[in-house]
Amino acid sequence: MIRINLLGVPRTKRGKRAAAVSTPGSGPSPILVGLFVIGITVLGLGYLYNKANNDHEKLQSDLQVAIRENQRLSTVKATYEKTQKEAEEFKRRVRVIDDLQSARTGPVDFLQQVANTINNTDAVWLQAMTDDGKNIDFTGTALSPNAVADLMVNLQKTGLFKTVEIKETSQDSAMKELQAFKFELICEKVSQQPTKPEKKAERSPVAAG
Repeated sequence: MIRINLLGVPRTKRGKRAAAVSTPGSGPSPILVGLFVIGITVLGLGYLYNKANNDHEKLQSDLQVAIRENQRLSTVKATYEKTQKEAEEFKRRVRVIDDLQSARTGPVDFLQQVANTINNTDAVWLQAMTDDGKNIDFTGTALSPNAVADLMVNLQKTGLFKTVEIKETSQDSAMKELQAFKFELICEKVSQQPTKPEKKAERSPVAAG
C-alpha cells in the first residue's frame, strides 16, 4: 500500500533518534570552573598550612627535647667536674699525709738508731738528750772512762754525726758503791741522715774498765 506525505515534512525513520542540535552557550559554566579551581587551591593551601604547622610543632618539640638534654648534660658535666675536684683534693691530702709521714719517719729512725747504739754499748746509761737542730747533747753515766770512749766510737760509726766530742766527764759521787762517771757528749749531726740504719754497733777495741 502506498502512502503519500502531503505535508512535505520528512518523517523520521522508525528506529533512529534525531541528531542533537548544538546551541550557542552550551558547555561547562565558567563560574563552576572558577569555584572548582578556588576549592582546589584552598585545599592545597590548607594542606600546606597543616603540614607547616605540624613541622613547626615537631621542631618545637625537638627543641624542647634538645633543651632538656642540654640541661641534663650540664648537670652531668657539673657532677663530673665536682668529682674531679674532690679527687684532686683527695690526692693532695694523700700527698700531704705521705709527706708528713716521711718527715716523721726520719726522726723516728734517727732516735731508734741512737737508742740501739746506746743500748748496745756496755756500762753506759743515758739520762738526757738535748737537740738544738744542729747538735745533740747526750748526758749520762758510765762505769768507766773506757765505756764513754766506746760510746763515742759507736755513735761515730752510725754515720748520723759529723763529729762526736766529749764536753765534760766527772766521777759520780751519788754512786758510792760503784766507780761511776758522769759524762756529756756534743754530737754534730750530718746535714742528711742515712736512709737505712747500719747493723749493730761494734764495740770499741778499748777494753771497758
